[in-house]
Amino acid sequence: SNAQTNKTVLDRYLALPQGSRVQALYIWIDGTGEGLRSKTKTLEKKPTSLAELPIWNYDGSSCYQAEGSNSDTYLKPVKIYPDPFRRGDNILVMCETFKYNKEPTETNHRKMCAEVMDKAKDEHPWFGIEQEYTLLAQDGHPFGWPKNGFPGPQGPYYCAVGANRVYARDVVEAHYRCCLYTGIRISGTNAEVMPAQWEYQVGPTEGIDMGDDLWVSRYLLERVAEDFGVVVSFDPKPMAGDWNGAGAHTNFSTDAMREEGGIKAIEAAIDQLSKHHIRHIKAYDPREGKDNERRLTGAHETSSIHDFSAGVANRGCSIRIPREVAEQEYGYLEDRRPSSNCDPYSVTRVIVQTVCLKE
Repeated sequence: SNAQTNKTVLDRYLALPQGSRVQALYIWIDGTGEGLRSKTKTLEKKPTSLAELPIWNYDGSSCYQAEGSNSDTYLKPVKIYPDPFRRGDNILVMCETFKYNKEPTETNHRKMCAEVMDKAKDEHPWFGIEQEYTLLAQDGHPFGWPKNGFPGPQGPYYCAVGANRVYARDVVEAHYRCCLYTGIRISGTNAEVMPAQWEYQVGPTEGIDMGDDLWVSRYLLERVAEDFGVVVSFDPKPMAGDWNGAGAHTNFSTDAMREEGGIKAIEAAIDQLSKHHIRHIKAYDPREGKDNERRLTGAHETSSIHDFSAGVANRGCSIRIPREVAEQEYGYLEDRRPSSNCDPYSVTRVIVQTVCLKE
């Protein structure tokens, strides 16, 4: 298995000088709407802007995005990050995907998101997403769980310390440092309620950057876990039964909400959100609510998928107003509905459409 190769041997080769040429790793979202793919291109020198990066292509028929008879799919670079694995002048490149006729692929939700963010730019929409995930062994069983049974019930694992309560902290620490290196605004991490489940937060970031940074942070997480021989699952309910699911709680604010007296703008936003519950649920996981149905049951700190609700400091609501926001009467709201495997481009787009553009 992947974990059996000696990763320290690689350092001898990565230490070799590479001259002025640079490795650019292009990253894109495949046809599932949740899987990430990547491949590397050599550039003659370090690019100073996106304009210097060539449009590239790949076999869309092998990524659930095209037929074999017409499979060329195009990669359009949209954001550059330093590469924490190859280091030096090497880069990661987040890309949008386009079909042979230059139309966006079905899972390219970034193009529309960018258009919506541009319309609302004067309101300066900020986002912070809490990305939950579960670490699995390569056999698909949660990492660290007994092979023929279950750990003790939930209670001692959230934000815990100790080898009998938290598993694979080294993966979490390595990922955190990779995010800092690339300039992604990772703002924290913690062990979650279910053992082998973790969370990290990205933000606050403005507009389209939220989607770009969260997708690249997911790529970094899967790439780090690959080195450790561990599998990352973004499934919203990886274990059936009395175990917490995984979400991507989305914190949102505009200029008006962040100013003194902004609670009025927050309440107006919640009123708008209440009118479009079904539209949001459809945008909050890749299967238009089917994935979230297993998680949003009204139990395990979730609201029911069928009803819209809002409250102060209530983790069983669709929308939570944090206690300190209610007390100081300005700040932000938290939408607790998005699934852990959501597309952040779709989530942030629909929030801005509903709250800012009132579409």
